[in-house]
Amino acid sequence: MSQDIKAEKTFTINKLPEELYRYWRNFENVPNFMNDINYVKVLDNNRLKWSANVPMGSSVEWEAEIIEDKENESIAWESVEGAAVNQSARASFYPTSDGNGTEVKFVSDYKPPGGAVGAGIGKLFSSVPQKQVEDALNQLKTIMEQK
Repeated sequence: MSQDIKAEKTFTINKLPEELYRYWRNFENVPNFMNDINYVKVLDNNRLKWSANVPMGSSVEWEAEIIEDKENESIAWESVEGAAVNQSARASFYPTSDGNGTEVKFVSDYKPPGGAVGAGIGKLFSSVPQKQVEDALNQLKTIMEQK
C-alpha cells in the first residue's frame, strides 16, 4: 500500500492577503510560480484542468474541483474522482501581526496510484515535494513583491 506524500510550507510575503488571494484564485497564474505545472485551465467556477510535467519528458492531465473558497482567506481543491492524479491542496492567507504582509501557507497531499504510470506520476510529486513547495512559494514571493 502506498503512503500519502504531504508537503507543507509557510512563507511571509510583503503583500496584503487580498492581493495574494486574487492572484492565486486566478488559477491560470499558478504555472508562473509552480515550475512543474504546464497550465491550469479554468473550466467553470469550481472545476479546473491541470497539466504537469512528469519524468522522461511527458506530461499528465487531470481535473480538480474547488472544495473551499473563502475570499481573501483560503482556497482548497482536490482531484475529481477517477482523475489521473489524486491530489488535494490548500492555500491559506493570514495577515502578519504588523498588518504589512501575509503568511501564505500551502499544503499539498498526493496519493500515488499503482502501476508504471503511477510510478512516473509519483516521481513528479515525491521526488522532493517539500523543496517543490518551498520553491513555488519563493517564486510567488518574488513575483508578488515586484508588483
